[in-house]
Amino acid sequence: MDPVKRSLITLHITVILLGGTGLFSNIIPLSATDITFGRSVFACLCLAVFMRLAGETFRLNNKRDYGIALLLGGLMAVHWVTYFAAMQYAGVAVGMIALFTFPVITVLIEPFFEKIRLVWQDFFSALIVFVGVALLVPEISLENEVTLGVLTGIFSAVLYALRNLLHRQHFSHYSGAKAMAWQILVVIACLLPFASEHLSDATFDTWLLLAVLGSMFTAVPHALIATALIHLRAKTFSLIACMQPLYGVILAMLILHESPGWKALIGGILVTSASIYETMNAQKLHNQDK
Repeated sequence: MDPVKRSLITLHITVILLGGTGLFSNIIPLSATDITFGRSVFACLCLAVFMRLAGETFRLNNKRDYGIALLLGGLMAVHWVTYFAAMQYAGVAVGMIALFTFPVITVLIEPFFEKIRLVWQDFFSALIVFVGVALLVPEISLENEVTLGVLTGIFSAVLYALRNLLHRQHFSHYSGAKAMAWQILVVIACLLPFASEHLSDATFDTWLLLAVLGSMFTAVPHALIATALIHLRAKTFSLIACMQPLYGVILAMLILHESPGWKALIGGILVTSASIYETMNAQKLHNQDK
């Protein structure tokens, strides 16, 4: 098979796996913090094995990079916990759609990190996302779990956008596996004091689900992304990654029998459309600057 075609298939499988992470927020009977901690342990072990096979070490280039790794890992820890919490509150479909406001959030905060000026299209995308999110919110009250889940998902999206921008500026000179391994190691250290006794009392089936989440749905996708990008452009990956909420919603409907209302579906279409547009526009502007 042609390497590009094989990479495209691999990338779609990867995005489906990442979209499937949300399912575990409902099928693993643990808190968001415990799920994140368990996921991180198994993901870190798998990435360490992958790095060993690739001949990489955990050593970073300088002391500054260790500080950056701590910062990125801290952001990742809170992002992952709030990601699972959002889906436990609002359901997988709505929680994942709320998270995918991050491409537009990235565009809005990027000028604080790089010499980039916002254009009117960015504000239009932000307005579209605002309308989409408004459709997800059933009522303006934190006592409503769906509303709380949407707000938690948006907060998670802000953290994810910050992490991505900082990573691109200060940590992108490391391989994907090495960068993720270090960040996940920091996640484990951050969450260790908060891991509850429910985790130690978890059944074998729960630990098995955590192992599957940490390996097949976390470590493997990130390793596959690094492989696929050898033959594909970053733009292609970004556009296919925007399909993650669609795959997540479909999996939630098929496996968890969730039934998102028409408002949630329209909101999801608006948010995803804005994400795809901003991804394409960012690549166009990048090519113009070259």
